[in-house]
Amino acid sequence: MSTITGVGERFELRAGGAYAEVGTVGAVLCALRVGDVDLTEPLPVETAPPPFCSGIALAPWPNRVRKGRWVLDGVVQQLDITEPSRGGALHGLLEFAEYEVRERTDATLTLGATIHPQHGWPFLMDTWVRFELTADGLTVTHGARNLSQRRAPFAAGTHPYPRIGAHDVADLVLTVAADEFLEVDEVLDPVAWHPVSGGTDLRGGVRVGELALDTAFRGLRPADGVAATLTAPDGARLEVWQDADWRYLQVFTTPIFPRPDGPGTAVAIEPMTAPPDALNSGDDLIWLEPDASYEGRWGFRYLAP
Repeated sequence: MSTITGVGERFELRAGGAYAEVGTVGAVLCALRVGDVDLTEPLPVETAPPPFCSGIALAPWPNRVRKGRWVLDGVVQQLDITEPSRGGALHGLLEFAEYEVRERTDATLTLGATIHPQHGWPFLMDTWVRFELTADGLTVTHGARNLSQRRAPFAAGTHPYPRIGAHDVADLVLTVAADEFLEVDEVLDPVAWHPVSGGTDLRGGVRVGELALDTAFRGLRPADGVAATLTAPDGARLEVWQDADWRYLQVFTTPIFPRPDGPGTAVAIEPMTAPPDALNSGDDLIWLEPDASYEGRWGFRYLAP
């Protein structure tokens, strides 16, 4: 079943007692449930664009590019400024793109979008996002193929806001298995990596309501691939896992996420293949030769109390 909405066509996925909805604009994850437990902030049908970029896919870079400017083979590239208040290029080039349906079953959906050459991006690239619903969660695969005649950089990320059913997100305990965090300046551009400490050390678990973060982490030391967990007071747990080459995680908290009963606390847990401003630092960029491809995965796994 599908419905036309402000985030494009919304498709329903079902697998056993699990349910998800995915929209074609931004390859956005609109809803995820196992049984009657919401595992992401549900995106109402009438809502567009998603608040706080909830659920969108990020490509060909996650996070931001400083002043939208980077250098390719000695030539300065100037991207369009998409975050005027901070003067940067935010969340890649597909945030508001309409993806096409390439494959669909009851439990899977593959969406694809082409990135055409444009300001600051002289490449032609095919990209796709595949959602696979499982009985206990969701696996998401991000892919790209370089259609250009020269090698091209690529990085991917995602922007979900997980939760655990009716529990107040402020009361959930967030654990992130990371050794370092990224210091940023007043416009959130990178300054330096540091060992986690105090409010950035989430290895032992911290209540979400005590956090005020818009912070990238690296030095992930996941157990069984699990980079982060949210744990509810009743013991229910949501695991965020990612492939070994997804070496970064962004955490963002807000006390004003819009909900039908009024604004409240929410947390974004964002797997990434590269850090903020990777087009300038070069850190963990995936360089694709002509006609070369890449795929990588992340996902959610729910464990009931």
